[in-house]
Amino acid sequence: MTPKELVLEAVEAIFINFDPSAAQQLLAPDYIQHNPAVPTGAAPILGFIPGLKDSGVEVNIHRVIAEGDMVVLHTTYNNAQAFGADTLVGFDVFRVEDGKVAEHWDNLTPLAPPNPSGHTQTDGPTDITDLDRTAENKALVADFVETILKGGETDRITDFLSAETYIQHNSQIADGLDGLGAALMAMADQGIQMIYSDVHMVVAEGNFVFTASEGTLGGVPTAFYDLFRVEDGKIVEHWDVIADIPSEMAHDNGKF
Repeated sequence: MTPKELVLEAVEAIFINFDPSAAQQLLAPDYIQHNPAVPTGAAPILGFIPGLKDSGVEVNIHRVIAEGDMVVLHTTYNNAQAFGADTLVGFDVFRVEDGKVAEHWDNLTPLAPPNPSGHTQTDGPTDITDLDRTAENKALVADFVETILKGGETDRITDFLSAETYIQHNSQIADGLDGLGAALMAMADQGIQMIYSDVHMVVAEGNFVFTASEGTLGGVPTAFYDLFRVEDGKIVEHWDVIADIPSEMAHDNGKF
């Protein structure tokens, strides 16, 4: 079973079939948890499953990207009041080890209305293509995050982003470089700084590249989970989930 197949089977056992026995066979006993509200280990997950079933929670998986032992899911959770909102959009990241799901990170945000260009937080292409360009696309996005988002060299943005096609799924930002520029200017006018300080993960498969970064937004510790679609050597589409990093968590593993 590939890591992607294993993770999908585990998610199905937990969130679709609500089957603790099946989930127990797929999760490592010392499963490492980074969701701030969930204790670490497999046992808490298994114990939550009956409550998840009673709550009527539903998971929809929009995209699945895998590289090596890492698997990223772009997800929507409906009837998710137990997690803090009626509907949540998120990225779930899993690490597989020795045939078990061994570690989990996530970022979740409430569902928002379509953005100024009419795009939702999850719509758009889902097909993975250009597998032969995975390494090239990964390097491009990693360089973009380091140079633009961390380094602030915005004069070089067209080295990375397409000037013709840049589709935005952030709920506050319109398409195109003009839409991005307007949003950044509006934040600056309000004295809000978005700072990327550390990049913790870069996972790529074909035309999709995912990054998980840490920083601050308006001075508040923040986790930035970004997904990029690359076409012909330029970033042409972007999805994200941005969430505060709480000071207290249900474990000592940290957000990352």
